[in-house]
Amino acid sequence: NNMFMMFALGLSGVSAAGVPAAGVPEVHSLRGSWRLGNGNGSVVLRGEVPGCVHTALHRAGLIQDPYYRFNDVMYRWISLDNWTYSRTFRTPFDFRKWQKVNLVFEGVDTVAQILINNVTLGRTDNMFNRYGFDITSVIKEVNFIEVHFLSAISYAAEQNRCHKGYSIPPACPPPVQKGECHANFIRKEQCSFSWDWGPSFPTQGIWKDVRIEAYNHYHLIYFSLTSFFGNTQKWRLEIEAIFDVVSSKPIVGLVTVNIPKLQTQQTFNVTLQPGEGSIVLLVNINKSFAVEAWWPNGHGKQTGYNMTTTFIMEAGYQIEKFSKAYFRTVELVQEPIHGSPGLSFYFRINDRPIFIKGSNWIPADSFQDRVTYDTLRLLLKSAADANMNALRVWGGGVYEQDEFYDICDEIGIMIWQDFMFACALYPTDQNYLESVGAEVTHQVRRLKSHPSIILWSGNNENEAAIASNWFSIPYADRGVYIKDYVMLYVKNIREIVLAEDKSRPFVASSPTNGLESVKEGWVSQNPYDTHYGDTHFYDYSIDCWNWAAYPKTRFASEYGFQSWPSFSTIKKVSSTEDWSYTSNFSLHRQHHENGNDQMLQQIGYHFKLPQSTDPIKKFKDMIYLTQVMQAQCVKTETEFYRFSQSEIIKGEGHTMGALYWQLNDIWQAPSWASLEYGGKWKLLHYFAQNFFAPLLPVAYEDKGVLYIYGVSDLHVDHKLTLRVSDTSLATLVSLPQKCEELKGESINDFLERCQNCTRKSCVVTFCLMGEDGLQSPTNHHFLSSLKDAVGLKKTQLSVSISHAKLQYDIYIFDLHTTAITPFVSLDVGSIKGRFSENGFLMTEKKKVVMFYPWEPTSIEELEESLTLTSLVDIV
Repeated sequence: NNMFMMFALGLSGVSAAGVPAAGVPEVHSLRGSWRLGNGNGSVVLRGEVPGCVHTALHRAGLIQDPYYRFNDVMYRWISLDNWTYSRTFRTPFDFRKWQKVNLVFEGVDTVAQILINNVTLGRTDNMFNRYGFDITSVIKEVNFIEVHFLSAISYAAEQNRCHKGYSIPPACPPPVQKGECHANFIRKEQCSFSWDWGPSFPTQGIWKDVRIEAYNHYHLIYFSLTSFFGNTQKWRLEIEAIFDVVSSKPIVGLVTVNIPKLQTQQTFNVTLQPGEGSIVLLVNINKSFAVEAWWPNGHGKQTGYNMTTTFIMEAGYQIEKFSKAYFRTVELVQEPIHGSPGLSFYFRINDRPIFIKGSNWIPADSFQDRVTYDTLRLLLKSAADANMNALRVWGGGVYEQDEFYDICDEIGIMIWQDFMFACALYPTDQNYLESVGAEVTHQVRRLKSHPSIILWSGNNENEAAIASNWFSIPYADRGVYIKDYVMLYVKNIREIVLAEDKSRPFVASSPTNGLESVKEGWVSQNPYDTHYGDTHFYDYSIDCWNWAAYPKTRFASEYGFQSWPSFSTIKKVSSTEDWSYTSNFSLHRQHHENGNDQMLQQIGYHFKLPQSTDPIKKFKDMIYLTQVMQAQCVKTETEFYRFSQSEIIKGEGHTMGALYWQLNDIWQAPSWASLEYGGKWKLLHYFAQNFFAPLLPVAYEDKGVLYIYGVSDLHVDHKLTLRVSDTSLATLVSLPQKCEELKGESINDFLERCQNCTRKSCVVTFCLMGEDGLQSPTNHHFLSSLKDAVGLKKTQLSVSISHAKLQYDIYIFDLHTTAITPFVSLDVGSIKGRFSENGFLMTEKKKVVMFYPWEPTSIEELEESLTLTSLVDIV
């Protein structure tokens, strides 16, 4: 520091003490156009930052759309090469005036050496970390910066080779995934090496912002706030601010926190210690004000309060930080249940038990620079519009961008946040643990202010992987892997989370037995035990209409069935010869072993398979049936979880969460998603709107008796009437029942009262009605498989389209039918938007459906693009 002082004295702007005068820090982004070149210099082009090599090559016209046909395999060479980003930039300020100049990378993907003016600043090896390099002594007026990337594939292979002693499985993904090996040896998006719903595109690039920060005395790095409700019956806020303090002695000052709407203002004396100085402030909220809490979607408002935090320190400059303060509490309740072995597993938000309804989130694209605010907004809004209140950010992707969590805060989507470890065992050598430690610290500090995040979870399925011995580890060696497991998720990740964030719960894995797993040394005998924790459940051989096949679990955090995306989505990335269910393309896109056959088998249980002689019609019919099947399967399973919430049968039940796998897609392919790549709603997503409705009647059969349950997420009791009718498939006449409430009635008695009804010729429809126009969606129950149905006729389905009155940007579709029509699907091709409902059972002559476009369109365009399909159109 002395050298610096002597140098500084000769400059203007220096105070008597020889310390540079205070000024507001200079912060300059280096985003924009960089030069990009491959290992041997044979390919040179412009690369945008933030960005990656694949999108740069595509933008420059050097490669086709990476998602087109078989390009995921054709373009392997990109990930195997070592690329370099470089650029020259002029320092936009007098760098001699500053005690410290930092080069900050918000995200580097992944393994790179960073140089400025031919001086190596350091290396990166973790995509999820933020890296800061001190460039005070190397910055000049004009600078040359280089980021030399090493292929993630070769780095992972090398790390694996260097891991002596014992192997860390799995070595490679199954061949059907056409992926790369040893993803578990690199701190990078795990599914970028391929997954059973996604391609292998291990990207290289500067995937987040990069900037220069110059400052004197101190600089604010992290700022967070979390809320607590004390036993004094009042709210308090915990504010944490972490600074880089460059001064060699402590800095004192004042911090004022102001929340005008709550008439709360407090001032604190603070001292920043040299190095990383952190301060924690406890703000008590004025008790005379009724604080509005933040509630999940469907349970109340997402109120947030504007707050200003002002730092005035003796040396230097004033910092004003504007943020939103949210007030909500979360508890994960695991306690004994009357009449049942085991423990409960549910979330209490603001002291109210909340049934978790939603899905699982995967990365929205293989290339993160293509995921814009609009992409996220559309997908998350679609989740909320389907009555979801939660999503699980799954551990094989990325910690999402700030905007993702901002949107969730705003629309009330609770987040179960995994750390990024999935379906694998992981190394625990010193370097690896240090890198993970920095990653976890950074991510928790970055994200903990978001009220939407209700849980931290250590990994996806890794407890189960050891317990069920997925990787055929000899019993004698099991101890080594359990020790590694505890070392990584408990002694490292959990310790950091508990130190950094006391405002929300932590579980080590999903699925897990929660406290029972902890008791058994963090790896339980059977993490899928229905009496504890959460479960993941997949079985494609069962008949999905049979509710008895599903686990009566405390919390269903993953379950689902596949389907194909609509033809308009597939068409963009395929050519004519690909358009059949058994084409090379259809096989190539299916990354799940036997997935295409499993869909056929599941369809075959209840529907007739398409026999059309026109191959393209047959393909479209197949796509339609996979979507109907998926929607019907996930509906049956989700309704089972919802009606299990208030009962214990043979010790099982009190289910308090249903998160189906999965919400969104990473590319155009068959998968478990309910939203296609690009955001188009599959039939499943329309069904979710109903099966997640706040008020819902659910029917199921048991030993020849039909039961109807009323399910409600409403906070107050309502007097409701259950209306049940038995609709003949052959006519459009409903046969009304004189029945207020069907608790349970034998199906034979029920059919007898309905004249001319048999299991094969009638369907039961029912809905709940209350005062003040309160009404549930109309639900239905098929008494037999539709392939055996009697009386279904070819219908004349017609539609006319018009503008909604007063709302010109909403379109009205008027449907007319001449007979009962199951699973009516409206599709407007690649016109972006969604219908008010879809895939419905049409039991009346007329029906009105709205279309909400996401971009401008016209009646003519809609008429031209519209295709109408129902079950009776499948030949």
